[in-house]
Amino acid sequence: MKALDLAAPQMNCKMVHHCCSNLGLKMTWTWMIRVLTFFFLASMIFAIFSISKFYMFFERRNGLFSGIHTCKVTGNVNETEIVGQGMWTVAPAGRFGNQMGEYATLYALAMFNGQQAYIMADMFNGLAPIFKITLPLLHKSVEQKVSWRIYPLHNWMAEEYKDIKGKFVKLTGYPWSWTFYHHIQAEIRREFSFHDFIRKEANDYLEKLKGSRKNVTYVGVHVRRGDYVHVMPNSWKGVVADKAYLDKAMAYFRKKYQEPVFVVVTNGMQWCKDNIDTEKGDVYFSGDGNESVPGNDFALLAHCNHTIMTIGSFGFWAAYLAGGETIYLNNFTVPGSQHSKVFHYDAIYLPQWIGISADLSPLLNKTLS
Repeated sequence: MKALDLAAPQMNCKMVHHCCSNLGLKMTWTWMIRVLTFFFLASMIFAIFSISKFYMFFERRNGLFSGIHTCKVTGNVNETEIVGQGMWTVAPAGRFGNQMGEYATLYALAMFNGQQAYIMADMFNGLAPIFKITLPLLHKSVEQKVSWRIYPLHNWMAEEYKDIKGKFVKLTGYPWSWTFYHHIQAEIRREFSFHDFIRKEANDYLEKLKGSRKNVTYVGVHVRRGDYVHVMPNSWKGVVADKAYLDKAMAYFRKKYQEPVFVVVTNGMQWCKDNIDTEKGDVYFSGDGNESVPGNDFALLAHCNHTIMTIGSFGFWAAYLAGGETIYLNNFTVPGSQHSKVFHYDAIYLPQWIGISADLSPLLNKTLS
């Protein structure tokens, strides 16, 4: 009779256990390899995406990527050696509001004349940090090598501007009249779309001012003072807004709307605090008046429902983007002044806007005395 081998089952169990351990180890390594491979591929995709976005921004920043066509210059060149169908630009002049007007005018006139528009570095650096503008940057090295046709503009649209000859035109002057671009206002508003973080900051600030009000209506109030306090009477024979004008304008909105909130932005804050009626608790002195960094102040005004402006292109553009009702200071220079020869009120202020005539008596009395 053959003896039973009692050790065999134990050996089989050890072999099974050993095989299972090896199988588990292999599965663990397989999953680890898969996980590492996934993270590696994800990291590569993210890196490629980040590099491509940075490259596109860098190219656009240097005027090489326009989304329409590129402009390349090599060595000493003239117009015929530039790749593309020509280019139009505008000489940046003035400050923030002026350059918004020049951008919009260039955009519209280039479209009228079937040309591609580019903007210079000063304009790009002033507008691009605030708005989602799309016109490509004209690199300085290109600008200096082109023989431009210099084309001065009035601050109102003229019929001849629809047929400007030349493929390489540089517009000059201080054009910001609505008559240049109002026919494409939807496109102009898109060009001046705020970056998301600026829009959010402005809306968050206005929401805080709302408080417990149920039917709030925001009215942006832009009071231009600063250099204009001296420039207007001495150079342009005009006046800036006074207390009586602001009282009338604010009374209009207080009568029409149940719970108006007046958001005052100015480069003369102390004067405003001394002269604007705050007894009703609906006035907020906002912004910082920093003219070198105007984006935040401008965004507050543009995100209001309605506008009270005084004088200047800054207040005009805030009102234009805000929409709604706008009250402006009308006839603020003496008849026959040098300013009246270059400034046409009907070409600056939209027909539906409400004008309140300025009190010229202080200036007229001074002239007669």
